[in-house]
Amino acid sequence: MTLVRFLNIYGELEREVEAETGALLLHVAQDNGQPLEGACEGAMACSTCHVIVAPEDFARLPRASEEEDDLLDLAAHVTGTSRLACQIELTAEMETLTVRMPGGAHNWLGR
Repeated sequence: MTLVRFLNIYGELEREVEAETGALLLHVAQDNGQPLEGACEGAMACSTCHVIVAPEDFARLPRASEEEDDLLDLAAHVTGTSRLACQIELTAEMETLTVRMPGGAHNWLGR
C-alpha cells in the first residue's frame, strides 16, 4: 500500500488515500475525485493527467520516457517535477507519494 497525498493547485492537502500496489496513479486520482481527465485512458496520447510530483518523491520515480517528456511539452503549468499520472505505477517500495494538481486541471469527462 502507498499513502497518496493529493494537493490542490495551491499546495493545500485535498485528500489522503491508501492505494494498492500496482495501481496507476491516474486511476487512484480519478477514483478519489481528483480533476484528472486522462482522456486517452493511459495510452499516452494526451497530457490531461499531468501532475506535479513533490521533489522528494520525484527523485524516487523511474525516469520519464522520451514519449512522456514530449507529451509534457504540450501540458500547461509544467514544472521540473511534472509527470503524467498514467505513467506512475505505485510500487511496494513507495510508502508515500505526494502530487499537486497543476493550475487549470479539470476533468471534462466527469470520471
